[in-house]
Amino acid sequence: MSRFLPLLTVFLVALIGGNVMAAQFQKPSAAELKKKLTPMQYDVTQQCGTEPPFKNALWNEHRDGLYVDVVSGEPLFLSTDKFDSGTGWPSFTKPIDKKNVTEHTDYKIGMARTEVKSKSAESHLGHVFPDGPRDKGGMRYCINSAALKFIPVSDLDKEGYSAYKKYFKK
Repeated sequence: MSRFLPLLTVFLVALIGGNVMAAQFQKPSAAELKKKLTPMQYDVTQQCGTEPPFKNALWNEHRDGLYVDVVSGEPLFLSTDKFDSGTGWPSFTKPIDKKNVTEHTDYKIGMARTEVKSKSAESHLGHVFPDGPRDKGGMRYCINSAALKFIPVSDLDKEGYSAYKKYFKK
């Protein structure tokens, strides 16, 4: 039954005319987050922290798959848009859907930068810069591994993300 819960949720929400994204990808309470997340994940996503470069779980991940918000499970990035920026953090040329992320100007280090957050849970993800690959739009979404959960293509069905398999068909 738990395998079908995401599909059932989408069906029921669609049936009553609600917002699927809002219903499916919600931010847990602060108490639940403290139990669910590691201290680094909590610091990054809830307190706008930054993990160390080259010493994080996903900067060197090369398998095909989906990157989702560690807080809500909201799909954010695809491995097909990931590239090695040399910074030590996962970098992407674009999100799956610009509607799944929000951008905000921050001055935390004394200069203007564009912070990226997940839409549904408002998790701090990282920053976006205009120095990415020119042939892919020129943007570099520099994202903390601690803000992401990686789901390999082989696990998309099991994790309830079957709809994203279409991005990996060869």
